[in-house]
Amino acid sequence: MELTEFRAAVDAWLDENADALRPTPGGGATLEAHVEQVAKVRRLTYDAGWARWGWPERVGGLGGDNLLRAYLSETLTLRGLVHAGVYCMVEVMAPTMIGFAPEALAAQMVPRLLRGDELWCQGFSEPGTGSNLAALACRATRTEIGWRISAQKVWTSYAQFAQRCILLTRTGTPESRHKGITAWFLDVDSPGVSIHPLQTMHGVDEFCEVFFDDVEVPEDRMLGGEGDGWAVAMDLLPYERSTSLWHRGAYLAHRLQRLVETAPDGALDPRDVGTAVEQLYAFRARSRGTQRRLAAGERLGAETSIDKIMLGMTEHVVYDVVAAALPEQVLLGDDAAANEWRAEYLYSRAATIYGGTAEIQRNIVARRLLDLGEDR
Repeated sequence: MELTEFRAAVDAWLDENADALRPTPGGGATLEAHVEQVAKVRRLTYDAGWARWGWPERVGGLGGDNLLRAYLSETLTLRGLVHAGVYCMVEVMAPTMIGFAPEALAAQMVPRLLRGDELWCQGFSEPGTGSNLAALACRATRTEIGWRISAQKVWTSYAQFAQRCILLTRTGTPESRHKGITAWFLDVDSPGVSIHPLQTMHGVDEFCEVFFDDVEVPEDRMLGGEGDGWAVAMDLLPYERSTSLWHRGAYLAHRLQRLVETAPDGALDPRDVGTAVEQLYAFRARSRGTQRRLAAGERLGAETSIDKIMLGMTEHVVYDVVAAALPEQVLLGDDAAANEWRAEYLYSRAATIYGGTAEIQRNIVARRLLDLGEDR
């Protein structure tokens, strides 16, 4: 299906099914409500066929390129039907699962993710290693029947809601660094897995600390081969830092427009709003270009760090305008409307940290794109 035809058909279907798709009245704005709403919307759009477009037929898709699913995520976001952070997890996980999982495993599992029957998490970060992924210490040891994993992961988004985890472990020596890393597709309800939510400064238990105590995992849950974990990570991270953030730009545009429409007279500085609009559309243009490069068959890589840098800058600029226009709500407010703006402002501060810090992204740009030398 061509994009123009897809857009018209999706918009008509969304209009016809607006009542079924909208959030449950009184459901609230909690993370739990957002997760349930995303699952509902995914189920309805998958069963109607729309959420299957843009994915390969071998994993339950209907074919077509990524621009189809990019439009679906954008319009669902602009209509206020999905939470951008929860919804984007499919774009983070599914492409790499399709590329590295055994074919039968991908065919079995990916449709569950696309339909919203499952939510997956990403077990990468560890205490003490920060963004230095090559230094991870999580250990997988071969046994007579498979592998046994002992580890502690942290900052694992939505782990308390997840059924599966794409997990990085060390199977080589610490000195082997990235060459000794192996990736797994692990069932989160496996014996020995314990999850402890961590509350962020905007008051949401979005991240978790996850412990793996002698967790058994079979050989056929390995993604790629032994020692291919770095390749898995380098495939997944560009999606996390670019295409999965596409509809975040749409959300920021939606929120900035709402601010302009509802802010008290004289509260907005036109120059600040102009700067925010300029930054926002620069990011959206960059993000659109990345989507089109992927649709053209290009492989995403280090250049997606530019997308991630620009998102962080955009989040800060947009919500700086919010704080300047609504200082009492953002800094002191305690009613429902105020908490909404305050929570979003606080969350925007994390945009230069999650998915790899801005410093790490600039280092990648310097070393891999500008050839300015190795780390010291």
